[in-house]
Amino acid sequence: MGLTYVKALVINPGNPKKKLRLQFLVDSGAVYSVVPESHLRKLGITPRGSKTFTLADGTEVSRKYGHAVFALKDAEGASPVIFGEEGDSCLLGMVSLEALGYILDPLRRELRPLPMVLG
Repeated sequence: MGLTYVKALVINPGNPKKKLRLQFLVDSGAVYSVVPESHLRKLGITPRGSKTFTLADGTEVSRKYGHAVFALKDAEGASPVIFGEEGDSCLLGMVSLEALGYILDPLRRELRPLPMVLG
């Protein structure tokens, strides 16, 4: 299986003029997106709290989180964002992808429009 990377904008929801284009690994196993803390601070995005996460090897780590707007292709969506620390990958997680209206096709390793269903 291959890896899927996309370039997307991260935008400060309180000041949309502050934005940064980054390359993300699309991780269908990640719930939340991760952006290096230095980039989020540059955008003026501040932590709102912290959460504990379990890594693949069972190790628990604590990371700060905040809120950002992500933009990809013709879509924008608000999503929680994790403040990445040294060694953390820049990830686009499923909550952000769904907010953007996309889903990862696991066979073709490409983003596809997410069927929008009400009800």
